Amino acid sequence: MRPWLALLRPGDWLVMLAGLAAVGASVPLLWSSGAAALAVIKRDGTVVAELPLTAPRKLEVKGPLGNTVIEVQPGRARVASDPGPRQYCVLQGWLTRPNSIAICAPNHVSLQLSGSRGEGSGFDSLNY
Repeated sequence: MRPWLALLRPGDWLVMLAGLAAVGASVPLLWSSGAAALAVIKRDGTVVAELPLTAPRKLEVKGPLGNTVIEVQPGRARVASDPGPRQYCVLQGWLTRPNSIAICAPNHVSLQLSGSRGEGSGFDSLNY
């Protein structure tokens, strides 16, 4: 047996248990990002459109390789088709969380979901 374990009193165990419960309860409250409200479509880094995620809609964005089709449904958005060779942005599927992004690099088009107009990002920085 470890010698430090004998030094713990019942109150110490209670404080540790209360601390674990507080951490467990704070995880969903502090690390939830809310619901996405806008689909931000960019071409060459310039915002082409900001579409609310409340009604179905399709938008074609012209890029150097052809048209990229963005599809919006209530609460989600996706790149439906793209003329790029590898189709990575199409394979991303439906985006539903704020700050999620699909980038069609060969066609210079990107789709990103955000919380709402004027609401900042949930992250200070993002690393991959």
